[in-house]
Amino acid sequence: MLGQSIKGKSVIVTGASKGIGKGIARVFAQHGAKVLVVGRDLKQAEATAKEFEQAGGTASGFSADVTKLGDMEKMAKTAVERYGTVDVLCANAGVFPQVKMEDMSPETWDEVMATNLKGTFLSVKACIPYLKKSGEGRIVITSSITGPVTGFPGWTHYGATKAGQLGFMRTACMELAKYGITVNAVLPGNIKTEGLIELGDGYMKGMAAAVPLGKLGEVEDIGHAALFFASREAGYITGQTIIVDGGQILPESQDALSQM
Repeated sequence: MLGQSIKGKSVIVTGASKGIGKGIARVFAQHGAKVLVVGRDLKQAEATAKEFEQAGGTASGFSADVTKLGDMEKMAKTAVERYGTVDVLCANAGVFPQVKMEDMSPETWDEVMATNLKGTFLSVKACIPYLKKSGEGRIVITSSITGPVTGFPGWTHYGATKAGQLGFMRTACMELAKYGITVNAVLPGNIKTEGLIELGDGYMKGMAAAVPLGKLGEVEDIGHAALFFASREAGYITGQTIIVDGGQILPESQDALSQM
């Protein structure tokens, strides 16, 4: 049964206090993994971990900034101290302040690059020594359809980092293959998160109308894809991507949707 091989594994999820990261962490906890919930806000991370524990899972919170190597090294060491090893890293932390190029400051560009792209590199780098010892080390990166496949006004910086993550992945998986470590990525489409809900029902209905399946994705949908990549069953898959978007990128035009 898919996911059975996850039971007892030590899993780190960055950006796990809310949104897609929380969905990923919840799915792993539900399948018996020991989850380190990582976020910048310790109270939020601990509250999320407590929620998983109350549901019967094993989890604990940890505060870290993915842009700082020292924080990432402490994160990896903490996972080992609490759970014995690091088997899976879900590099999920990301920011996406929407601003068009004409109004974007270099500082905003650098902030997004540091969190989304450098943060992926630093979290992976810090976990490599422990993933090597796992024997079945898994790295799952949360990318996006925005950048690698599509574009959206106001997200040039975000799209650049998400495409950059895939470039990083394709060489990282080659470097780490000799240790039995796989590196793959999940590319979410429009997923119902706290930020999207705050934009109101009208906005969400409009976004859902662009999806052939007629609805927004749930954060757990991304969690299930990450779970697959982390499983023993996916052990011969590396350097690959899964798009989880309800078919959003497929229609040639709005007219194509109206013909369904």
